[in-house]
Amino acid sequence: MPSAAGTASGRLPFVVWVLAAGTFLMGTTEFVVAGLLPEMAGDLHVSVSRAGLLITAFAIGMIVGGPGMALTTLRLPQRRTMVLALAVFALGHVVAALGDSFTVLLIARVVTALATGAFWAVGFVIATAAAGPGNSTRAVSVMMGGLTLANVVGVPIGSLAGQFTGWRGPFWALAVLSGLAAVFVGRFIPTVERRAGVSVRAEVRALRQGRLWLALAAAVLIMGGVLATYTYIAPLLTDRAGVAESAVPLVLIAFGVGALGGNAIGGRLGESHPMATTITAAAATALTLFLLIPLSDSPVAAIALVFLMALTGFTVNPVVTSLAVRFAGDAPTLTSALTTSAYNTGIAAGSALAGTALNSSLGLTGPVLVGTVSAALTLLPLSALTLGARRRPARIVAQRTPARERREADAPVTSTH
Repeated sequence: MPSAAGTASGRLPFVVWVLAAGTFLMGTTEFVVAGLLPEMAGDLHVSVSRAGLLITAFAIGMIVGGPGMALTTLRLPQRRTMVLALAVFALGHVVAALGDSFTVLLIARVVTALATGAFWAVGFVIATAAAGPGNSTRAVSVMMGGLTLANVVGVPIGSLAGQFTGWRGPFWALAVLSGLAAVFVGRFIPTVERRAGVSVRAEVRALRQGRLWLALAAAVLIMGGVLATYTYIAPLLTDRAGVAESAVPLVLIAFGVGALGGNAIGGRLGESHPMATTITAAAATALTLFLLIPLSDSPVAAIALVFLMALTGFTVNPVVTSLAVRFAGDAPTLTSALTTSAYNTGIAAGSALAGTALNSSLGLTGPVLVGTVSAALTLLPLSALTLGARRRPARIVAQRTPARERREADAPVTSTH
């Protein structure tokens, strides 16, 4: 089996990389619109601020639709769910590319977000199960790395392509690529039917655990802290640090490289030392953001701190995602969807608070202060998780095949006392 091979050799199964490629496409979709807004607004005859609702609609679709789609598709085989999600994702981009109405495009974005939520919710479960208990956090980090790589590579390429082909070109490209991804997913994801014991009631019952909500709170706060600063990093760099406007994209690439590194570090260290890794990284993120307030008038210091902000902040993400899935035990799908919703909630709330702070007397350093407070608050749920972990070890999710279930059912019961 792939999972066995991946666990035994220390390498991740190929299916994890296939899922990461799908995450890359969906991450590109979520953020590429930001670079195409002026052209889209002009073509659709709406204001740029109204066109910005296309980003908001996607985020809301992810926050609300992810858990809903996870429950709706709960009884479907996982492979079928993933293929259907990619098919709907592709269709949504075709409708968007053909549409001349802003309303149609807005609806297409919401539908695309629903498909993305279903893909991520089930994808995280498949990745952790295929990688095995010893590599589950690494598998999550690789999947989340696809999202980060979308910001570093996918979004700039999509924005550049849009300048030559028009804004519809990237939508057509994403439709074709997601169709190809559906073929690969159908080929490489193993056929595992959902177990009869899996139910909506079991998924909802898993949400009663306090430690699960602590992990979700940490996801909201750390992402809110980093994205509050990142959303308004361009004016901070140009107007306060004195970085040339033409050099801002290079700084954003440095941010993306730091985020990729953070995902990798979290994947490597988070499996054996989850709480030490997350607490150290969250504290380092808060300190980095705090230092950015007085040191952002220096271009060298500002660029270095932006890189460190991404490196430390994104170290937390794969660990808390993996912990949340583990805490859910045998009902991880809804929890996985809620984790995705938590990150999007952090993005929405962090950027909104940062915008308010930017317009206050705090000025350009306002978003950084919001980020500092949010990152520091992340230490509260992480500390509570650390105290709880000493009393109650987390249960590891192990996805069972029917053959394995029959072998376990026939095995004699051995006392553990």
